[in-house]
Amino acid sequence: MAGKNDESYDARHLSVLSGLEAVRKRPGMYIGSTDSRGLMHCLWEIIDNSVDEALGGYGDSIEIVLEADGSVAVTDSGRGIPVDVEPKTGLSGVEVVMTKLHAGGKFGGGSYAASGGLHGVGASVVNALSARLDVEVTRGGKVHRMSFRRGEPGRFDDSAGTGPHSPFTPFTEPTAPEVVGKAKRGLTGTRVQYWADEQIFLPEAQFSYTDLVDRARQTAFLVPGLGLTIRDRRGVARDEAGEPIPERTEEFRYAGGISEFVDHLAVDPQITDVWRLAGEGTFTETVPVLGADGRMVSEDVERRVGVDIALRWGTGYETKVRSFVNIIATPKGGTHVTGFEQSLLRTLRKAVEANARKLKAGKDKVEKDDVLSGLTAVVTVRLAEPQFEGQTKEVLGTAAVRQIVAKTVDRELTALLESTQRPVKGQAAQLLEKVVSEMKARISARTHRENQRRKTALESSSLPAKLYDCRVSEPESTELFIVEGDSAMGTAKAARDSEYQALLPIRGKILNVQKASVADMLANAECAALTQVIGAGSGRSFDLESVRYGKVIIMTDADVDGAHIRTLLLTLFFRYMRPLVEAGRVFAAVPPLHRVEVVNRGKPNDVTYTYTEAELTALLKKLTKQKKTYREPQRYKGLGEMDADQLAETTMDPGMRTLRRVTMADAERAEQTFALLMGSEVAPRKEFLINGAAELDVERIDA
Repeated sequence: MAGKNDESYDARHLSVLSGLEAVRKRPGMYIGSTDSRGLMHCLWEIIDNSVDEALGGYGDSIEIVLEADGSVAVTDSGRGIPVDVEPKTGLSGVEVVMTKLHAGGKFGGGSYAASGGLHGVGASVVNALSARLDVEVTRGGKVHRMSFRRGEPGRFDDSAGTGPHSPFTPFTEPTAPEVVGKAKRGLTGTRVQYWADEQIFLPEAQFSYTDLVDRARQTAFLVPGLGLTIRDRRGVARDEAGEPIPERTEEFRYAGGISEFVDHLAVDPQITDVWRLAGEGTFTETVPVLGADGRMVSEDVERRVGVDIALRWGTGYETKVRSFVNIIATPKGGTHVTGFEQSLLRTLRKAVEANARKLKAGKDKVEKDDVLSGLTAVVTVRLAEPQFEGQTKEVLGTAAVRQIVAKTVDRELTALLESTQRPVKGQAAQLLEKVVSEMKARISARTHRENQRRKTALESSSLPAKLYDCRVSEPESTELFIVEGDSAMGTAKAARDSEYQALLPIRGKILNVQKASVADMLANAECAALTQVIGAGSGRSFDLESVRYGKVIIMTDADVDGAHIRTLLLTLFFRYMRPLVEAGRVFAAVPPLHRVEVVNRGKPNDVTYTYTEAELTALLKKLTKQKKTYREPQRYKGLGEMDADQLAETTMDPGMRTLRRVTMADAERAEQTFALLMGSEVAPRKEFLINGAAELDVERIDA
């Protein structure tokens, strides 16, 4: 048996490792990095092979298991990797796939018309970077097994337990996979289990359960009918009591296609239904082919490209475009996304120009951001042997795809925009109105931003008259307090430090921007004043560097109306000034509810502020127990009931106050919550209120 540090290489050893040694020396060239991202990329390679089988119509289930020993197992119900001898190499199909770079069924176009596997290096790269990899193939009524250590085939002695540290004996000659059992007739599939090599990957590299769930859900949308099951047996998740969860499971299977995917991604109220744009085209590609004499010769090959796009527009301004090539995500886009966006702009710009008088579009030109505003789309293309920019498959590089996608979008979208069918015609009209509205809002916001940069002392008169600005001009050290009502404003003026604290009063409840359009928001006096004072524009044109204040603090009364106003303001910030929230520069002031004055004989009385009813009850109980005398607690119904010293001490003085930072820890969930509570859809909100009524703590109302 060859020892771990044995340097005696025979010809068999050299022939196997000649290609894989390069992978181990420079893993970043193949998987991007050796941290958690690279670890997950290896897993994607194995999963993609199983998905390719399902895409080809072989198998309808994949199971991914994260084991407690650090390994991961992927099992599918495909045809199973061939176990017979491959004539050119004299090796079994399993060994060819697992040890030879650029070898397998994805070359030559014989087995896969369109696959997700990149350059045919996926499985062999994972094998090279694994301390141990086991392959089990169910095929022909038998279960075949073969093991590898860092890419080298051999046999592990698992008598003392299965793992990467079991004694290993490398094969000295080509050896077929071992038959380890029988299988039911017609049952086929492949199971790959591997342990990532600790010599390659960083100690902190971990499999991400969340990323795995997202990828599995995404794949289930893209391959209708394919079932994906994920099991996490690592025990890293905790329940509410803090106890480890032995196993957590997620299962996904969708009968629909990318139309369902778009519905899942979109959260804002729709303007159009989900539209499908499908088509195909061909192009000629020159590829090197191994000739009969063993030389590489160039050959022209005709490639067929299938295009399938699902898209819909909503009332929001966020854009969500997910792109895929043969169901492999391309997060950084590529030629297919470029063709999609260019054609989308060209087609809608043409439609707006044709209806300019009706839409009152003027002479301004529609830009890409106007078209993409509120768009949710899934762009998929399928073709054999796609050219990616690097092994990580994040960017599609096949140039001819751009024109094919563009032609498909132009033809299909034009047909929808010119449709005479009543529902489609109405949606097309609404879409064009939205695009023009976004164009006007962009121009208006840009003008706003350009005109409302921080002003010098001589220019300050252009800001709203009701703003009480501060004297310091550096945004980092300044604070803007948005104050509820005129009554509190008088106290706040006396309580503030005018050197760095500015005040802007809000009268009543501002516009609910979750239901309103961009134009309505800009036309609303309170929203326009707030946008003008902050000075960074709104929506897509919001410029964080132009914000005039370091902190924006919402200061409302501690009652239901105050909470409502705070929610309306947060909705405005969330929808139209989101970078401000993401940067952690939006805060909510926490004014006290009660003031308790303890009477002291012969010295000044002590004053304590409490912020909840429970806190007040506990304080009074404590004072009674200590036999201390206190005056009747003062209940603050609003900020205006405090005097300037009290407001400064409790709510405005940085050395004494409490601020609650508004964060964006989960933007997707926050967006859904805002849409539920503040949106125009009444039924989901009613259901939420009814279902949550039983859990409501009545004591917290108006407290």
